[in-house]
Amino acid sequence: MPDRVALLRGINVGGANRLPMAELRTFCAGLGWQEVATHVASGNVLFRADGTPDSLSAALHDALKAGTGLDVPVLVLAPEVLRHAVEDCPFDPQDDRLVHAAFAFAVPAPDRDLFERFAADGDGLEAGRGLVWLHTPGGFGRSKVAERLERIVGCPITARNLRSLRELVAMLDARGGA
Repeated sequence: MPDRVALLRGINVGGANRLPMAELRTFCAGLGWQEVATHVASGNVLFRADGTPDSLSAALHDALKAGTGLDVPVLVLAPEVLRHAVEDCPFDPQDDRLVHAAFAFAVPAPDRDLFERFAADGDGLEAGRGLVWLHTPGGFGRSKVAERLERIVGCPITARNLRSLRELVAMLDARGGA
């Protein structure tokens, strides 16, 4: 069974969609997924399972909706997607928490004009493979771009900071993931 990474959108962020990670791991194991591990409390799951990313995403989404009532989008990725994202990051921040990869649930079509309208000095936006990078040196939480990121990207997204991505890749490497 190949390694996979599931990114859940909007879990335990801003008080909405609360889901303990132990419960999330139980749902994943109930789907027959193996070696399930979570990273931080925001819906990052490493696991091994057969199936396409779309079928695995749908299975977890449907299980969570049926079991908890949470209707959260799930994006399942192969480990190499995260590795390429980290390797291809166009920014070299002083703090990895100030750069976010917005993984797209569809083909991103960034609106540069909208970005420029709300960007602060030093903010950067770059398209990558199936994602859009955002650098907010003034802080993601204070960024006017961050609060409009989905509109700017042009499709549904789930964002992770560079620090979290590096930690997920390290977890994959530690388990001998492909």
